[in-house]
Amino acid sequence: MAKLGIIKDIDKGRGEVIRVEISEYKGQTFFNIRVWYQDATGEFKPTQKGVALSPSVIGELKEAIEEAERWLA
Repeated sequence: MAKLGIIKDIDKGRGEVIRVEISEYKGQTFFNIRVWYQDATGEFKPTQKGVALSPSVIGELKEAIEEAERWLA
């Protein structure tokens, strides 16, 4: 079973973070990349902006990110 939890919060500015995490929904495990915002009480809450991916595509996502790094270098 996958370990659930936050992998990294990336500061997006203006009280928002891009949260990378392993989550579970309806018994399925997902690699989740989502924008979270800070409410008036300081608590972070998820937005609809993001994507939940099957763990089986993480290798392809990693390859795409590495290719983007080469393009941007």
